[in-house]
Amino acid sequence: MITVRFTGGARKSFDTDEIILDKNNLTVRELIEYLISTKPENSTSFDGKNLLIAVNGTDSSALDGHQTILNDNDVINIIPIIHGGSSSRIQLKILSTNIEIFEMKKTYDFNYDSLNKLRIEFPNLLIQAISSKFILNKSHIKKIISLSLLAKKQKVMISKKLETDILLRFAGTTQINQAIKNAGVIPDTTFSLIAIGRKNSLEKLYNKIKSNTSKTPLKKNNSTFLKNYFNFTSKQIDSVNSNSALEESLVEKAAILI
Repeated sequence: MITVRFTGGARKSFDTDEIILDKNNLTVRELIEYLISTKPENSTSFDGKNLLIAVNGTDSSALDGHQTILNDNDVINIIPIIHGGSSSRIQLKILSTNIEIFEMKKTYDFNYDSLNKLRIEFPNLLIQAISSKFILNKSHIKKIISLSLLAKKQKVMISKKLETDILLRFAGTTQINQAIKNAGVIPDTTFSLIAIGRKNSLEKLYNKIKSNTSKTPLKKNNSTFLKNYFNFTSKQIDSVNSNSALEESLVEKAAILI
């Protein structure tokens, strides 16, 4: 048997927090298909795509993705990821947490003193700066933040602070100084701000910095840089059974940091 626990909007789709299935050796994909086919008719719709699926506390993306085999006594958490906003704003909702990512213009004069000033001005927000070179795409950033939020919920973060945990996972290291040096704010390079908190505070932050934000965020292809930085060989990438092999490799790297 496997236990499936629903979080956020998924609870409304199935009218329960948890179900126990007398099944095993299912893949994650087969589980999603089964859940869609058995969802109560009069409940809210269930989006099988925008989900974080944790198997025994580990994001399935860091395992075998949708091909991950579910075994007897496994506990699976189904966590919807809600997208919102316009094409120029990247807004997410994960584990009932509001998140927005702002890619800043290269010309924006910003350093760690500037970051600390923002944190002081917006004490209700968690704010972190990440070099945009370390972000593959929107799906990648969504999964890394999901890993940190899930780690926080389970009290297994690799840092005492959530914003530091996020930086470490993007940088692929447990060394804070190294993460700041490599994946933090680097002069004359594009970077992204990750802000977490209430919607009204996020909106105030956006209004303050919007003139310096990119209108087409996260469009640059950073795959070559990321392969080289993490020393991923073509053979390693080709061995991953996924249409997004590099993304899955990056998420796996971030998930197994100890």
